[in-house]
Amino acid sequence: MAEEKMEIFVNGEPRRVPAGQTVSGLLTDLELNGRLVVVELNRQILRRGELPEVGLEAGDRVELVNFVGGG
Repeated sequence: MAEEKMEIFVNGEPRRVPAGQTVSGLLTDLELNGRLVVVELNRQILRRGELPEVGLEAGDRVELVNFVGGG
């Protein structure tokens, strides 16, 4: 049986993810460090501690901003 998928938008681009995916799971799939990324879900900035608890739903819009060091 195939895993059920849903479509969300990540930085404006459609992306299919497993149904029930969490924000933390999305970051893992994208190989992003949650400590170095600001996550906005449907125009609301999430706190780092919320990432493992917040589930995604079809049609959600996720914006990810990476911090880049430099000087």
